[in-house]
Amino acid sequence: MKLVIGDKNYSSWSMRPWLVLKHFGIAFEETVIPLAEEETKASILAHSPSGKLPCLLTGDGVTVWDSLAICETLAERYPQHPMWPRDAAARGHARSISAEMHSGFGDLRNNMWMNIRASFPGKGATPETLADVARIDAMWSSCLEKYGGPFLFGEFGIADAMYAPVVMRFNTWQPKLSEAAAAYARRVTEEPAVAAWISDALREAHVIAKYDVCA
Repeated sequence: MKLVIGDKNYSSWSMRPWLVLKHFGIAFEETVIPLAEEETKASILAHSPSGKLPCLLTGDGVTVWDSLAICETLAERYPQHPMWPRDAAARGHARSISAEMHSGFGDLRNNMWMNIRASFPGKGATPETLADVARIDAMWSSCLEKYGGPFLFGEFGIADAMYAPVVMRFNTWQPKLSEAAAAYARRVTEEPAVAAWISDALREAHVIAKYDVCA
């Protein structure tokens, strides 16, 4: 099985299924395609029909693209792992907040992009972006209270992987968070699979200049 991803420093979408694979100890190869280069599009299209990353090649002729679709595929193929909560009500809740992350929070994406190596404290804080931050903070806090932590639905799962890139953004841009959300962000940052991704990102040499500058 192979996962094709973009730069670990910048590619939030790639981070999500990589974390699921890594956390649950599922063997896979990774191919990293540097983003925002002349040959990037052609290189991605050699693997992914959408021209976007990430893309999972299962090794048995199945190609799955889109981070949430890959996570769902992994949950189907490895039911022994609690990637989603076992309880049906909690599972529906986890899927809902994951889908909300997948399709929403455009202002956060545009104004607080993922750059693990950077530090832009206090910047990007438009009213719309802060509204996104507040919504995420409220969701995290509610889940932690309802399900008891330490992660959103107890143990680390797909929902946490979906929000891990948001934690990376918050580490870089440092918007104000509630005590519960800030503690959760620290736990995600320290989770071994996340820490491994961060370590790899810090060692990458490829730079996308427009994401390394903030007015």
